[in-house]
Amino acid sequence: MPGRGNRSDNISQCGRDFTVEEVVAIREVVGLFPRLSRNELAQTLCEHLGWFTASGSYKLDACLKLLEQLSDRGELELPEKFRHGRRGPPKALPGAAPEAPAALSVEPVCGSLKDLGAVSLDVVSKAQDKRAWNEAVEHHHYLGYKRAFGCRLKYFITSRHGRLGCLLLAGAAKSMGARDRWIGWTARQRLRNLPWVVNNTRFLLFPWVQVKHLASHVLGQLSRRLQQDWQEHFGYRPVLLETFVDPQHYSGTCYRAAGWMEIGRTTGEGLRRPGCTYTTTPKRIFMQPLTPDFRALLCSETLQGRNPDE
Repeated sequence: MPGRGNRSDNISQCGRDFTVEEVVAIREVVGLFPRLSRNELAQTLCEHLGWFTASGSYKLDACLKLLEQLSDRGELELPEKFRHGRRGPPKALPGAAPEAPAALSVEPVCGSLKDLGAVSLDVVSKAQDKRAWNEAVEHHHYLGYKRAFGCRLKYFITSRHGRLGCLLLAGAAKSMGARDRWIGWTARQRLRNLPWVVNNTRFLLFPWVQVKHLASHVLGQLSRRLQQDWQEHFGYRPVLLETFVDPQHYSGTCYRAAGWMEIGRTTGEGLRRPGCTYTTTPKRIFMQPLTPDFRALLCSETLQGRNPDE
C-alpha cells in the first residue's frame, strides 16, 4: 500500500520543504477525495497548506509536481490524468463575419524627443485593446506574438501622435547560469524568489516611428513605474528587471543608455526538459535593478507576496 514506507523525509518542491506530518496530511486528502481530478486535488491542497504564489493565487504547478513526486516515491496513488483532445483554433459562429484587424495610424512620426511631447505607458486592460496589442506585436515584432503565462503586463507606448509601440512584462527565465551567478542566489533561493524578477519579454517601436532616444526614454519610464504597476495588479513589488537581446538583430544600445547592465550571454541551449531539446542563438543578458538591495532581498527569506485573503 502507498505510504507505508518511511520515505517522506527530504520532500522539497519549489523551494519549500514538507514535513512528515504535512506529507501524511496530503496523503489523507488524496485518500478522502478519490473522485477529484489532479487539478482539483492541487487546489484543495494549496488551500490547506497555505501554498500561494507571490500574486496570491494557488501554486498549482508546483503542487501538481509535488503530487507526482510523492506518487513516484510510492507515498500515494493519483487519479489518472484526463486526456484532452487536440485543441485547434476556435470555430467561427455560423454567419459571423471575420473580425477586422485593429487599425493603427501609420503616419510617420519623426523629429526629436522634445518635439514628440509627452510619452506615456498605458496598461492594456480592455479586450479590444488586448486584441490590438496582440496584432501589432504579431505583425511588427520579429519574434511575433506568443501568449505569456502567469503575471504579465502589456503596455501601449503613446503620445499625442497616437500609439508608438508596445511593451510586455512577464515572468523571468526559470534558470540562467550567467544571471544566477551574477545575483549570487542558491537554487533554493531562486525557486522561492524568482517571481520578484520580471522579464521585459517584448519591446517594440513601430517602424514608422523614428525618434532618436525614444527607446531609452521609454525604458527609463518603465524602470521608474513598474514596481507600482505590479503592486496594483499583482500585490507585490519586483526588485529586478531582465531582458534578452539577440545580437543578430540589435546591439542593446537603448538598454545601455537607460542604465541597464549587460552581464553575459545565454548558452543558446534553452530550458532542458525530458525528451525535449532545442537550440537558439545566444542572447545578450541585460539587467536593471529596481531597488539598491536587490541581491540581499533575492538571497533572503524575507520577500512576501500578496495575502490571498486580500
